[in-house]
This record gives sequence, C-alpha cells and structure tokens, in this order.
Amino acid sequence: MRPVGIFGGTFDPIHYGHLRTAFEMLQALRFEEVRFIPCGDPPHRGTTFADAALRFRMVDVAIAGQDGFVSDDRELRREGPSYSIDTLLGLRKEYPEHSLALILGMDAFLGLPNWHRWDEILDVAHIVVAHRPGWKAPDIGPLGTLLTERGTHRVDDLHNRTHGRIHIHAVTQLEIASTEIRELVANGRDPRFLMPDAVRDVIEETGVYMSEMNE
Repeated sequence: MRPVGIFGGTFDPIHYGHLRTAFEMLQALRFEEVRFIPCGDPPHRGTTFADAALRFRMVDVAIAGQDGFVSDDRELRREGPSYSIDTLLGLRKEYPEHSLALILGMDAFLGLPNWHRWDEILDVAHIVVAHRPGWKAPDIGPLGTLLTERGTHRVDDLHNRTHGRIHIHAVTQLEIASTEIRELVANGRDPRFLMPDAVRDVIEETGVYMSEMNE
C-alpha cells in the first residue's frame, strides 16, 4: 500500500503554491493520495481571516477533479486546538497498515520543536519536507540530530515502513503567499493566476478578505 500524504495548513486561502507542491509530492514520491486538511483552530497563528467552513470550501473547489487529491475536514469537526499529533493519531487508527507522510515546508520544519508533542510525530508518521532554494536543512540542534538519525534519501523507505523517517524533497519554487493574496484582495486587486479560478470565484462571491479588518 502506497503512502498517504498529509498536507495541513490554514489555507487562508489555498493557492497554486500549495497545489503544485502537493502535486509534485504525489507524483515523485508515489503517494496513493494527498489529503488536504485545513486547520480548524491553528494553535500557532490565532484567528484566521476566512472561517473554517469557507476555507474548507476553497480547498474543496481547488482540488476538484484532480486524481489523488482528497479534502478532509476532520480538524474542523474536532473541538479545541488543531494539533497535528492528534490528527495523525486519528489517521493512524483509520490506516493502521499504511505509511503516513506529513508534508511540511522547510520553514514549518525548522519550527517543529515548538509544536505540541512534536517528538511523537515520527512514532506515527514519516515527515516529508518540501525544500525550496534559499532554505538550509539544519545540521545542529535537535533537528540536526533527528535528520542524522532518521533522514533518508530513498523514496522506497517511505513505502517500506509506516513511519519514522524524514525525507527532504525539492519542489518547484512558486513565490506565492496567502498573506499577499489577502492584501491584494483587500486593496481591490484581482488574484487571478495565483489560484484556481474556482477559488477566486468563491473569494469574489463571499467578499472574504475585502474588509478593512483584513488589511
């Protein structure tokens, strides 16, 4: 059974940077699927600009029609802070024999020691780090030690074990940020070509990000 990729985030809003990274992971790492899991109550960020239902709707329309992409609202249905370890433990119960792979950007990986129960994640899943130019993997400290002990360059290691390895994978660099999209929309400009048209249509229809409070 091929690995299931787990791609979490606020997706406020989802854009082509997210989608291209997930697509390259799906193909290059031979994932069975990539599950997009919008964060319900992000513990490291605070209040989101779009509410949970709207962010999930944008994810849903963004991935519609793409084989191997699945939207998952489990964090929106769960009360309390959306900790990744809780999501992974829930997925492990559903997929006891599958390899699970948590997809992180290098910036998120560098902040991993600040996550809730971060040292338990590799007991449940692999970690796949999306690497872009300009970021350097740590070679000292707790993450440097973890990469030395658990790092692998072999994609097959993600298939042959259900959890426990870290794999760094280079992805296409797309300089798109949700923050900049929100600012652009708040200033009355068009986000076309930064995201699927279906997501742009939802933003236009609902007026999300257009409030002065989003500036």
